[in-house]
Amino acid sequence: MSKKTLSAAVLATAVTAAVAGANITVAEAASKEKCYGVSLAGENDCKAGAGTTCAGTSTVDYQGNAWTLVPAGTCESIEVPGDRKGSLTELSRDLPK
Repeated sequence: MSKKTLSAAVLATAVTAAVAGANITVAEAASKEKCYGVSLAGENDCKAGAGTTCAGTSTVDYQGNAWTLVPAGTCESIEVPGDRKGSLTELSRDLPK
């Protein structure tokens, strides 16, 4: 499986978790981690910087201050366009203007 295919699979899993929202169990949450800079615009799980509310409020693809839940241990290996990767901490890249 290529890295791009794996990244797409991880992102799809994260999006599925976001759609499930409040239905996520404590055990499932414990097996996930917040990953900044990997979600597409409007598909973040929460936190999208100043002036936003929460889930689905990011306005830029791969917005550095918006996070998505991903399987634990995978965030920093998720590749996004431009030879960039996900981060366990908020990023200052790809912020809305």
